[in-house]
Amino acid sequence: SSVFLLTLHLILAPTSLHQILEKPVCCHSDSDLREIVFVIQSQSNSFHVRQAERRREDLLYQAHSLTEVTVKKLPVVSLLHRLSDNEGDWSILPLLPYLSQSFGKNSSWIVFLEEETDVKMTILAQVLAKFDKNKEWFLGKPLRDEESTIIHHYAFAENPSVFKYPDFAAAWALSIPLVVRYWVPVALYIWDNGKGPNLTAVPELCTEPESSPQAQHCATTLRKEPPLCGEPVHKEDIFVAVKTCRKFHSERVPVIKKTWEKDALYLEYYSDHADPTIPTINLGVPNTERGHCGKTFAILQRFLSSAVPNTKWLLVVDDDTLISLPRLQVLLSCYDPSEPVCLGERYGYGLSQGGYSYITGGGGMVFSREAVVRLLNSGCKCYSNDAPDDMVLGMCLNALGLPVTHSPLFHQARPEDYARDFLAHQVPISFHKHWNIDPVAVFNKWLKDDLRAKTSDELSKSAKTEL
Repeated sequence: SSVFLLTLHLILAPTSLHQILEKPVCCHSDSDLREIVFVIQSQSNSFHVRQAERRREDLLYQAHSLTEVTVKKLPVVSLLHRLSDNEGDWSILPLLPYLSQSFGKNSSWIVFLEEETDVKMTILAQVLAKFDKNKEWFLGKPLRDEESTIIHHYAFAENPSVFKYPDFAAAWALSIPLVVRYWVPVALYIWDNGKGPNLTAVPELCTEPESSPQAQHCATTLRKEPPLCGEPVHKEDIFVAVKTCRKFHSERVPVIKKTWEKDALYLEYYSDHADPTIPTINLGVPNTERGHCGKTFAILQRFLSSAVPNTKWLLVVDDDTLISLPRLQVLLSCYDPSEPVCLGERYGYGLSQGGYSYITGGGGMVFSREAVVRLLNSGCKCYSNDAPDDMVLGMCLNALGLPVTHSPLFHQARPEDYARDFLAHQVPISFHKHWNIDPVAVFNKWLKDDLRAKTSDELSKSAKTEL
């Protein structure tokens, strides 16, 4: 799930580390456990539903073992995608009214966690017990930008360090008084011109693997590697479409050929100029300075034609996208290509006002054949050739009721545009943009290896010492 849309609004004041006692006291009473509401940041895709259900079962099993029976004494564990029909609930802010109305009277804490976040219920209960539940608390593992970055719309350009936001993978929590206060004047958000509560750092909310010595006192941990759901998808099951134009044939295309092109069995470059030396294909769509919607829809149509091999998956990237196709093959083993899957880094537009989600094009957009069939059969089309392709596709998917599936392993910006700790527990699949970097060096550092060669620990060390 994405941290970025929420943190665009949860602009936080400076904070000091909250000191937690080193040795735990006794755990929460039964009644205290009932005051915790867990919200698993789930998605409606079948793979993610299974992951979230396993997490829910684990939480309830732990709670049952701590509370001495009766369902009435167990905490509430909800799957976010089932709480309402609001498309924007994943960004959290539109969900606050529901949480306030549903749990404002009988609960004390809302704890948000991702499907892959492992929780030690006993330690988490001890951590929450140290905070006065009648006060406003915003708890989490803080991330911060070292310089202003496009992913946060260059917020706080003069002092980016004041922009602190929670690492969703470590879990984070809001006290009910804070939820109740902020759901009505939601436009003010939590920042409230510096008057709102700080993000309080909780050392027990961790992203270390459970086997790590540092995780001994952690209430939350992460697995070292992304899930492997079966054999990686075969190369012949993926068709790769690269969007380019004549002016970048000599600048950007060579980077792809030096880095990840060799990992693709089926790949075509689409341009406004047919160059047999690359080669590129002219789809008859004139180049535009922005948007590229006409070109992308022409690619979708070509994917379903007899002009290209019949594959299960379509990957659409920009000519300045850096991507690990072997890692993508591993990730796609978790998804069913017979379902309408649209996968990538999810963003949103106007989600608090009934807007839509979309996949950011720069990080790579992955479509199952079924998704492409439904998109084109719907008659949805570009309103102009230079319309933003990713956003138009998002509008089409929203109209069709097809979900956008998020993976934080896709990135629409460069590694330096993300917080170090955010990348430290990832095995990333893609990055985007060549601006002020050596793209070949970035690929070699972050994306070049066999299917799952680098562990999160190795990436973490690399991120902290070389970024």
